[in-house]
Amino acid sequence: MGKIEPVPAATADTSAAGGEAEARALWLHSIYRGKVQIAPKCPITDFRDFSVWYSPGVAAPCRAIKADPGAAYLHTNKGNSIAVVSDGTRVLGLGDIGPLAGLPVMEGKALLFKYLGGVDAVPLCLDARDPETFIRVVQALEPSFGGINLEDIAQPKCFGILAALRETLSIPVWHDDQQGSATAVVAGMDTGNVDTVVIAGRVMKREGELLHVDWPALKRMAAESRDHVIARSGFKLPSI
Repeated sequence: MGKIEPVPAATADTSAAGGEAEARALWLHSIYRGKVQIAPKCPITDFRDFSVWYSPGVAAPCRAIKADPGAAYLHTNKGNSIAVVSDGTRVLGLGDIGPLAGLPVMEGKALLFKYLGGVDAVPLCLDARDPETFIRVVQALEPSFGGINLEDIAQPKCFGILAALRETLSIPVWHDDQQGSATAVVAGMDTGNVDTVVIAGRVMKREGELLHVDWPALKRMAAESRDHVIARSGFKLPSI
């Protein structure tokens, strides 16, 4: 693997929208080599502490979890750990750029979870375009995480993936582009006397209990997501 040289903002490609921000992002990402890391949460004062946090002491919590799987939430970080999982087939405004090129975005989402919510999120970009393969991989991750955040997966397969994982996993599964977007829409509509909200140039208007959404993808996400975030908020969607 070759050496990665920092790219000064002045020489970075600024042809895309937001050129100045992109140039700075390219430069800083190369300096920090990304933006998330794993750090210890327990105190380490000398090498004897490793006999508690690792072998032989760690055998005790292992046995406790074996006897009671729920004890994993007491003895590990499972309850505050989620996986941010994507196949890179629908990344922001970039489209199908693949899992490797999508990794900076998933690291960014992990950064948001930690900075804004204190949640430890691990970015996982899977080279698994086939929905069945993707589902099997995420299912195998269940022991390590307290929740799954699906991210930037192309439709219509994102709907089936979410439904299959929610049906088979015992931990919460959320698709940011479905429940996340729907929640943001509801928050925007539930602002007192505001009856019209414009998002990305598309107009949504509330008339009494009826919510008109000129955005097919949003209507579909509201209809097909198990949470039915918009419908449960008290608004009624027109037929699709």
